[in-house]
Amino acid sequence: MSAVLADTHAVVWYLGTPGKLTAAATAALDGATQAGAPIYVASISVIEVLYLVEKGRLLPLALARLLNALDDPHSGLVPVTLDLAIVQAMPRIAYTAVPEMPDRIIAATALYLGVPLVTRDLRIRASGITTIWS
Repeated sequence: MSAVLADTHAVVWYLGTPGKLTAAATAALDGATQAGAPIYVASISVIEVLYLVEKGRLLPLALARLLNALDDPHSGLVPVTLDLAIVQAMPRIAYTAVPEMPDRIIAATALYLGVPLVTRDLRIRASGITTIWS
């Protein structure tokens, strides 16, 4: 398996409750790690996890796991900083197809990197970009 980008749900579940992932998602994430390829994580996903912890929708442990994994060079997780190149890829994701800004940023990050996106998000999956879930 090659490199992939994990969306927010996928990376949180991968690190904490992997049973919530589909077999295809698990295979893609584990396959990337086993092949020595990165599991990319968009910086907006880290921000989303912090936000969800602050809202009480995720336990603080979810953020701690994510930050620890991103800091561990052996985890396979590699952060991707939002930059101008990703912003320039965003118009390739139609606002009408993926109206939520964090989701568009994550999808544009996958397009920019040229990797499949591991996501359960139906709108992103219907947007035409390469995704892995079911």
